[in-house]
Amino acid sequence: MARAKRHFIPGYIWHITHRCHKREFLLKFVRDRRRWLYWLYQARKRYGLTVLNYNVTSNHIHLIVSDDGERDVIPKSIKLIAGRTGQEYNQRKKRKGAFWEDRYHATAIEGGEHLLRCLVYVDLNMVRAGVVPHPSKWPFCGYNEIQKPRKKNVLINYDRLRALLGMDSYGLMKFHYRGWIEQLLENEDIQKDEKLRSLLIGAAVGRKVRRAGEGYELREPETPYLFNFKGKNGDIGLENCYLW
Repeated sequence: MARAKRHFIPGYIWHITHRCHKREFLLKFVRDRRRWLYWLYQARKRYGLTVLNYNVTSNHIHLIVSDDGERDVIPKSIKLIAGRTGQEYNQRKKRKGAFWEDRYHATAIEGGEHLLRCLVYVDLNMVRAGVVPHPSKWPFCGYNEIQKPRKKNVLINYDRLRALLGMDSYGLMKFHYRGWIEQLLENEDIQKDEKLRSLLIGAAVGRKVRRAGEGYELREPETPYLFNFKGKNGDIGLENCYLW
């Protein structure tokens, strides 16, 4: 069966998710999560990938990037990161076969509040899973880097992130972002209400498939982004789409 065609909307921000093959916990070892981040850094250096946030869990990754370059920057970057991470794991473990699911999912999102919801959703991933009580305790997400920008091995484009969130200064952005996270964590439901947590996790797993021209567009449900935020964000139109 032929693959559904992937659509690329130039000029947008993208939330990318990629799961391990059969949702196995192939990223459960710290060294493999670190290697994924290392190759993310290499993709930023080689191709100019604009990274806004990230999270590496035990069986999938989240990556928020901005389309600030040529159309091949994002697919080349994902190919490098996923290919090298899987190759190194298989060589070390003397394993054969696929490391990742066949294709990654890319969802176009807007800036402003929609971007904020996605950033928070990504950073709170391991909190919702009950692994850590605070995103600062999970060293494989972007929260700590956003709060304490690096001078070496920088992954996140701090200036771009600040501009997309409409903040006048990075210090102001850090302050407000930390406040948004803390406000959510003060809500006991995020950690203690198992029913709500299961709904959030379930919503994060599924993807909607929508007809789009000659192929299909894969879209992530917006429900996880809307948790404890007011307002809704409508579907992004397909104007100026071209095949990725």
